[in-house]
Amino acid sequence: MDGSVWLGPNAVLAFKREGYKIYDFNVRDFADALSFRGLQRLVMKNMVYGMGEMYRGIFIGAQVKILQKYIPELSRSDVLRGPAGVRAQALDRDGNLVDDFVFDGGVGEVGSRVLHVRNAPSPAATSSLAIAEMVADEVEKRFDL
Repeated sequence: MDGSVWLGPNAVLAFKREGYKIYDFNVRDFADALSFRGLQRLVMKNMVYGMGEMYRGIFIGAQVKILQKYIPELSRSDVLRGPAGVRAQALDRDGNLVDDFVFDGGVGEVGSRVLHVRNAPSPAATSSLAIAEMVADEVEKRFDL
């Protein structure tokens, strides 16, 4: 609305569950992430690309160099670091990103009456009526309504 142009966002591994600043780090969160076999496999499959994305996320000049392919007149002085967000992304044990919702429930008297909806792939999707309908359909199917 103010004439600003935002380029991005990119998506890189956060080193803290609620790490909204570029240098936020939590040893326990980082160790927990690294211990997951799926992340290890994802990293190994995408090491070069991932390191490049992380490098460009830290060093804005490197990002500007890539962006100049599309906007040649862009300079480092035109770019400011924007705000960051943290989005959980489900990852399977083989290192593949889960691109859709995951429905599951619990066991026992209470757990069997609960539907968990995990891995909302887009923050914008959380207010979507189409997704609400999909969740309602799953509730009807799972609970015989």
